[in-house]
Amino acid sequence: MSRTLTPQETAERSLIKTYRKSIWNPFIAAVKRYELVEPGDCIAVCVSGGKDSFVLAKLMQELRRHTDRPFELVFLVMDPGYNPENRRLIEENARTLGIPIDIFESDIFDVTVQVDKNPCYLCARMRRGCLYARAQERGCNKIALGHHFSDVVETTLLGLFYGAQLQAMPPKLRSKNFPGMELIRPLYCVHEDAILNWRNYNQLRFLQCACRFTENRDASGDGVGDSKRQEMKLLLRELKKTNPNIEKSIFRAIHGVQLDTFPGFKHRGRTYTLTDAYNGSAGLEPGGDEA
Repeated sequence: MSRTLTPQETAERSLIKTYRKSIWNPFIAAVKRYELVEPGDCIAVCVSGGKDSFVLAKLMQELRRHTDRPFELVFLVMDPGYNPENRRLIEENARTLGIPIDIFESDIFDVTVQVDKNPCYLCARMRRGCLYARAQERGCNKIALGHHFSDVVETTLLGLFYGAQLQAMPPKLRSKNFPGMELIRPLYCVHEDAILNWRNYNQLRFLQCACRFTENRDASGDGVGDSKRQEMKLLLRELKKTNPNIEKSIFRAIHGVQLDTFPGFKHRGRTYTLTDAYNGSAGLEPGGDEA
């Protein structure tokens, strides 16, 4: 008679079997394509309490278990001011899934709730700074965040429609304020729908967003409210009705940017104009007419 699997074992097995094609394979593809994990790394996996960060934590555990290029993991949970119920949910999920989390506290919610302009941007910056600092204290050289394929596409559209810029979310980058530290996004090629399916398959319940600024969105009843990111989700959902590959097209576009067709661009913080590129002063060969 076969033994009944624990919730942790079921979740782990489903990642590499049931959802091998939609989650495990794209995860491995991103790790290899963008060279996100190197032998000897000590990576702080940042667990916010949502579905994305928890599936990332499990994937990183599986990768360490199966890899022939050993690395270390630390699982950080920053409590920016969660209410007791949300804090308890994170701790219960970590126990259920076998993730040894390190919880530390901050007062970020108290600080950002007093800010009128761009509170979400400030919150994200402060949270990342706290995570970098804690990761360094634990001897880590990288932090891993749970941004996925859908986040990448939505961020690209947000920049275009509301930021007046063509800007993507890179799969990795070096920290400017914490020398020797890097940020990696191992879910870069994993679609959000696949993560939702994995969550539902395992009958798990995670935090949505415990931020105080999402109350208007949650109360709106349409899932949009004042959230521009939710607006992008609905827009993409509508566009996919006539073009099912719209997200793949956007994702491929940010991998094949044709700089010589742009009248201006930025590189390493410096702005270049069409004239710079055309005359070769930007260090690039000017484009030519194929006619």
